[in-house]
Amino acid sequence: MRHLKRRSKLGKTSSHRRCMIANMLKSLIEHDSIETTITKAKELKRHADKLITIAKKDSLAAKRLAKSKLMIVFNPLTSKQRKEVKNKNLSSYNTDRRVIQKLFTDLKSRYQEKQGGYTRIIKKDTRPGDGSQTCIIEYIK
Repeated sequence: MRHLKRRSKLGKTSSHRRCMIANMLKSLIEHDSIETTITKAKELKRHADKLITIAKKDSLAAKRLAKSKLMIVFNPLTSKQRKEVKNKNLSSYNTDRRVIQKLFTDLKSRYQEKQGGYTRIIKKDTRPGDGSQTCIIEYIK
């Protein structure tokens, strides 16, 4: 039986689709809104809402699960960089570390009381190159 197996493949292989969704999730968390096509946004909305739900649990398992969904592998910090981070200077963090930190601090606290519907899709006009419908997907403030 194929119950609950109907998902958009977006014309990509499974590995390409997984990497694309992870990159779009990182960009969405970092910038709070991105512009993309309607079909990609609808697929991204599923993953973005689940990621916020995972972040609200705030456990070690939740952090590991979020890192695997976002395909994040950290490079170790040097001792000098660790001292800077202890002194609240986060300039040595790469974007992946900032994304995880923002997910588990800002976004978790923003949606602590909300039970779902963390993202919205706003339709825009068509793209001039291929005529596909574009939209903006963003986190609700």
